[in-house]
Amino acid sequence: MAANRILIADDNPTNVELLEAYLSEYDCKVAVATDGRNTLEQVERFKPDLILLDIMMPKLSGFEVCQQLKEDPDTRGIMILMVTALNELGDIERAVSAGCDDFLSKPINKLELLKRVDNMLRLRHVTDELERLRKYIDGMDE
Repeated sequence: MAANRILIADDNPTNVELLEAYLSEYDCKVAVATDGRNTLEQVERFKPDLILLDIMMPKLSGFEVCQQLKEDPDTRGIMILMVTALNELGDIERAVSAGCDDFLSKPINKLELLKRVDNMLRLRHVTDELERLRKYIDGMDE
């Protein structure tokens, strides 16, 4: 099985460095995006399984990026973990409304991050397998 692909989308180099260090123990390929528009470009090029998406970014916010990805049939299956310093109930509700799959507040706890990443990637692969089987069964009916 190919290594998982994780896109870190954050405009703060220190946060990116920390997330990369935490993910270094995980079997994955990592790419980085530094603003909202760059995140959308990286999604097309890198084809991530999971995005660690900061909310407060230039050009497009994490909310806007998430909403665009979840509205597109080609990218809606990508798991999105919002990683942010915002932790007001309204921010969480807005992230969920935008379509994020989970929400993690800064400062990041390494164990919590890795467990959520693991769970989200498992869910992504189970969902992909279910979709593959559904298409196979639909093909048998024809």
